[in-house]
Amino acid sequence: MQNLLRVLFLLLFISCNAVKVNYDFDKETDFSNYNTYNYYSDIETGLGELDDKRLFKALDIALQSKGLVFSEEPDFLINIEGKSFQTPQNTSVGVGVGGTGSNVGGGVSVGIPLGTSKFERQIIFDFVDAKKDQLFWQAVSTSSLKENLPPFAREQKLKELVDKVLSKYPPKKRK
Repeated sequence: MQNLLRVLFLLLFISCNAVKVNYDFDKETDFSNYNTYNYYSDIETGLGELDDKRLFKALDIALQSKGLVFSEEPDFLINIEGKSFQTPQNTSVGVGVGGTGSNVGGGVSVGIPLGTSKFERQIIFDFVDAKKDQLFWQAVSTSSLKENLPPFAREQKLKELVDKVLSKYPPKKRK
């Protein structure tokens, strides 16, 4: 029972940190031409070695569930680039004091920041045509960064990120 409560708490904790993803793609691309994939050899994910393994495993599972096949001679290559950054504090309270008398005025105002700034991680997924060497699809994900998560939670967070990133791949055709 205690383990179940821990898992539920962990899942609740993870679900509160939503992944935001922005997508872009070449509207002239025929996505049905892309059936096999591989990764660039010099990827800099910005993650640690163990998290890299977790990310690639999650990507492989998600891509293969979409019918794509890992290949040494792929139709497209995947590049992943990541960075971490601190978001600025954007909420504050202003306190002001003022006075007038004998036609003289004055005032003092002080901004007091509320809350703390957050650390976030941005990971960019580029899908590049292997023959043309042209970018045809991109997803930019932003999520909160918590370095002290246990391995299980890290794996879940990366799986959630990959699922969200690939949720719009391939893009739906508009009529």
